[in-house]
Amino acid sequence: MKMSAEDTLSKSGLHFDDLNKVRVLDPESALQTSELKDECREFVQKIAEFQKLVGSFIEVTDNLSKDVEKEKMKAIGSRNLLKSIAKQREAQKQQLQALIAEKSSQLERLRLQQEALQKQEAEQRELIDQFSTT
Repeated sequence: MKMSAEDTLSKSGLHFDDLNKVRVLDPESALQTSELKDECREFVQKIAEFQKLVGSFIEVTDNLSKDVEKEKMKAIGSRNLLKSIAKQREAQKQQLQALIAEKSSQLERLRLQQEALQKQEAEQRELIDQFSTT
């Protein structure tokens, strides 16, 4: 059996490619290496796109969390204001109730005073009537 020059070179680890250039790798390994290189490049591009997407997602969620925190603080402020207003109204209600009690007591005192004065007036008229008829 006679070996061709190409077979002899192949045994020694040298191969010819499609352009008849001498290569260290056999054509199948070179093809697989090239395909792996292309796949790796695509994978790196996809990872970069994924990182961009993740970055924009993180940015959006950060902004959203800041907005939520602002609204939360507004809600807490509104709740505190509402509690403050409720306390002020309760204090005002107590003041008005005290004023009503004071005015009611003053009204009762004045009513009693009026009755006493009316009684006194009636007695004085009766006395005047007795002196004028005599």
